[in-house]
Amino acid sequence: MKLIQFFVDNGNYILQKVGEHLYLAGVAVLLACLVGIPVGFLITNNKKVATIVVGVANTIQTIPSLALFAFAISVFGIGADNAIFALFLYALLPIIKNTLIGIRNVSPTMIEAARGMGMSRGQIMFQVEVPLAISVIMGGVRIATVTAIGIATIATLIGAGGLGQLIYQGIGMMNYEMIFAGAICSAALALLADFLLGLVEKKLTSKGLSKSMQRAKPL
Repeated sequence: MKLIQFFVDNGNYILQKVGEHLYLAGVAVLLACLVGIPVGFLITNNKKVATIVVGVANTIQTIPSLALFAFAISVFGIGADNAIFALFLYALLPIIKNTLIGIRNVSPTMIEAARGMGMSRGQIMFQVEVPLAISVIMGGVRIATVTAIGIATIATLIGAGGLGQLIYQGIGMMNYEMIFAGAICSAALALLADFLLGLVEKKLTSKGLSKSMQRAKPL
């Protein structure tokens, strides 16, 4: 009952923090998509470059989030820009990796058939490779989004706001309702984002094309 009352009494404040959280994670994942998906396409046919790029992205994943936030302070200072930069870096790995896997799992036979039909490289990419790989690519976007929403709770420590502010304020004040409110909203936001992106994935996936290839599992 106390938790419900907390939501009722602080509804506007909680919505404000939800909005800040969405902004941090949403902008970071969007930027990661704009960079990661093209990079995934570009490195598909070059195993050496692909190994280097994925290795760098893997290395970034091993850096503790607080350390990455602290490092970025020297460039972006304290606030949302710092948090978005760090979340962007964390989101790159699943997006690049899943794009790479998705494109590599397209049957060479289908690509050769498309070439035999006189399709250009661009037509093959957008009419064959992307439709076949979209479910795997979207799997990477979903992973990146859920991860960004989770890590964004720590961004409050560098003045970026978000739902983490509720959690850390609650810890400082020993206010368990505030802690649970922040945690519940963050978890619900991640689940909702994953569900909505799942609907987008189903909408974008061609049922006819998807049956023609073995679907790879998102990493």
